[in-house]
Amino acid sequence: MPTKPVSAMVLAAGLGTRMRPLTDKMPKPLVPVAGKPLLDHVLDRLAEAGVTTAVVNVHYLPDQIVQHVQTRQSPHVVISDERDVVLGTGGGVVKALPLLGDAPFYHLNADTMWIDGVHPNLLRLADAFDPARMDILLLMAPTANSIGYAGSGDYAMLTDGALRKRKEHQVVPFVYAGAAIMSPAIFKNAPSGEFSLTKMFDAANEQERLFGLRLDGLWMHVGTPEAVEAAEEALLASVA
Repeated sequence: MPTKPVSAMVLAAGLGTRMRPLTDKMPKPLVPVAGKPLLDHVLDRLAEAGVTTAVVNVHYLPDQIVQHVQTRQSPHVVISDERDVVLGTGGGVVKALPLLGDAPFYHLNADTMWIDGVHPNLLRLADAFDPARMDILLLMAPTANSIGYAGSGDYAMLTDGALRKRKEHQVVPFVYAGAAIMSPAIFKNAPSGEFSLTKMFDAANEQERLFGLRLDGLWMHVGTPEAVEAAEEALLASVA
C-alpha cells in the first residue's frame, strides 16, 4: 500500500556560504526567488501534498526563520533548534526524530526547487514509496536538463528504480533533487552528533534499499546568486 507522509523534515540550518553576499545578513532559506522565500516554496509544496507538520531545523541566523514561520498554518511548523551546535544533515534529522513520529516522512532541503510536470512530484514519491522494499526513496533529477547544476551526478538508476552510487571519475545521469521519503527506522543505529545524511544513503544502498524516482518536470539547483536569477527566469517562463 502506498504511504502518504503527513510529516516532513526541512533542512534549513546551513550557512549558505556559496550564496554570499545574499546570505551575509539573511539565512539562505529566506532568500527570495520570484518574490517568495526559498523556504516558502518548499512549505507550499508540502502543504499541497497533504503534510500537516513540518519540522524545520535552524542554526545560522535562526531568529529570522523562527519569526518568519511562526504564523504559518499549513503545514504547522515546528522548530528544531540547533543554534548552539553543528549537527550536519544527518545529525539534524536524528535530533528531530521525536518530532517526526514513527511513520515514513518527507525530507526536503530548504533550497530545493522544481517545476512540476503533470503530477506533483511529492505525491508521485508517496505513490512510489514501498516500505517493504525501500528505506529511502530519493527524487532524482536528470543532470542533462537541470538548471544551475554542472556536476557529474550522484547516482545511476536501474529500471526498477534501484540506485547505484557514482564512482570516482565516473559520470552518471541523475542528481539528488533534495526531496525524499525516509523511514525513521534507518536512524536506529545512526551516529551521535554531527554527520552527513549521505552516510544513511550509503547504508541503505548497501542493503539494496535505496531507490530513486525520476523527477517529472524541471529541477533548479539554487546554490549561488547567479542560480537565483536562472531559477526566476525558469519560473516566469513556466507560467507565461
